[in-house]
Amino acid sequence: MSDTGNQAGLIARLWKALLRPSVSFSLGTLLVGGFIAGIVFWGGFNTAMEATNKESFCISCHEMEENVYQEYKNTIHYNNRTGVRATCPDCHVPKEWTHKMVRKIQASNELYHKIMGSVNTPEKFEAKRLELAKHVWASMKRTDSRECRNCHDYESMDFSYQGRRAVAQHSKGLTKGKTCIDCHKGIAHSLPAMYEVDPTVVVGTAGKLPAKDAPAAGSDAESTPESTQKAAPAPTQDATPKAP
Repeated sequence: MSDTGNQAGLIARLWKALLRPSVSFSLGTLLVGGFIAGIVFWGGFNTAMEATNKESFCISCHEMEENVYQEYKNTIHYNNRTGVRATCPDCHVPKEWTHKMVRKIQASNELYHKIMGSVNTPEKFEAKRLELAKHVWASMKRTDSRECRNCHDYESMDFSYQGRRAVAQHSKGLTKGKTCIDCHKGIAHSLPAMYEVDPTVVVGTAGKLPAKDAPAAGSDAESTPESTQKAAPAPTQDATPKAP
């Protein structure tokens, strides 16, 4: 009977402690519980952040996948001799946590335009391309091309491996305090139609042949259709004997 009574008393005391915990016990429970909840929350938050920092997430909307992503696939940032690929987040999402949070909050505005269908057709997208491009250019100018500099850096450049024009431009940019986006527009996505003059005349150049590989203006290669630019067959000797 005594053992049964002791067990019943212990259960009663535990039940009372749960119903009316002491101040120290309550505080400890709150601290431990809050710490565990914080770890769970941070883990979930960080997982969600990383999920939205993937290229697959960026092109999950057809507006991006069918337009700028297709242009980007034809550029050196997608395929190059070194096999290093710069993906959407590398160029458009800051690495520093504070700047990244600001960018994520700004990007939430895109949900509204997704719902409203602001650029849900190629025609709508082209009509807005200049406005969207100027917004991104202004942002990159404001941050001194911060995301470009994650990979590219004046101090790391070996000018002996660059062409004369590139050396001249980079040297001028360095001395005049130019930032990457001042000169390097349209390298990952097509430029808006005549973005500095008339947005209705001509489209941009992303993915096209660089100037050194393009045919010179007025050359035969430029004016001759591609199908006719094949080498002519070598002349063959006439097998018929000629008269002396």
